[in-house]
Amino acid sequence: MGCQQAESFSFDPSVTQVTRNVPQSLEEYNPFTDARTAPPSTAPRVPPTASTQPAIMKPTEEPPAYSQQQQSQDQARAQAELLRRQEELEKKAAELDRREREMQSLSASGRKNNWPPLPENFPVGPCFYHDIAVDIPVEFQKTVKIMYYLWMFHTATLFVNIFGCLAWFCVDSTRGVDFGLSMLWFMLFMPCSFVCWYRPLYGAFRSDSSFRFFVFFFVYICQFGVHVLQAIGITGWGASGWISALTGLNKSIPVGIMMILIAALFTASAVVSLIMFKKVHGLYRTTGASFEKAQQEFATGVMANKTVQTAAANAASSAARGAFKGGQI
Repeated sequence: MGCQQAESFSFDPSVTQVTRNVPQSLEEYNPFTDARTAPPSTAPRVPPTASTQPAIMKPTEEPPAYSQQQQSQDQARAQAELLRRQEELEKKAAELDRREREMQSLSASGRKNNWPPLPENFPVGPCFYHDIAVDIPVEFQKTVKIMYYLWMFHTATLFVNIFGCLAWFCVDSTRGVDFGLSMLWFMLFMPCSFVCWYRPLYGAFRSDSSFRFFVFFFVYICQFGVHVLQAIGITGWGASGWISALTGLNKSIPVGIMMILIAALFTASAVVSLIMFKKVHGLYRTTGASFEKAQQEFATGVMANKTVQTAAANAASSAARGAFKGGQI
């Protein structure tokens, strides 16, 4: 009976099928061999893909490439800018060198007065030294020249005003006062305006003087008021302004037209004076001048004046003598 059971078990078809399906690799595997040798894998091999790199998302629009042409253009612009600045610096250096040589030559030979330009045989010589190219810095020369031309323009207008008032006096015998005042204004304002506001402006830009700037501003405001009054032309004030011109037009049309032209010149002087006042004030703010510096310059200038020093020394000596005599008594 036992032999029958063994035979039936050995010839069982299910057992035979399992033993046949055992893979050959498992039969050849020996667990007692080298442990470092891994058992063969029974998983099916997957063929390698074409690319094993990770996926990278690309932008829909790539940035434009910086072309070689644009780079060369930028380099050319930068080089041109550097060359322009170098030329400006060289011009300024040359101008400073020229001014320094001129100053040295003038200091060696002495600064001789050259204004007003009078002939050598004239009994009165020049009173001032005037040379904008030598005394004034390059960045302020244009402004000083315009102010000098403005002074000359106003002087010429005052001179023409004499003939306008003379013509008015010829057609109206009651205007003798205007003719006399016109000559007085010409003789008075021509030197006074040069000394009182142009020379302070010239000296302020030459030596960067805050005190001279304040003198110029104070006097020039008064000068601007004179320009306005002359442009208005109140009758009896010796100016061929608009009121006087309209009054003279009733007497004579040619004389009235002449006076209208002179009134236009006075008006132009007033307008340009206001514009230049604002410009000079803007330059004054960039020079670093201030009221405190003006006070210091005034105090230093007063104490350095020989007349003031002499007066102070005399006053001190008189006080010392008085104290000495009082002590003896």
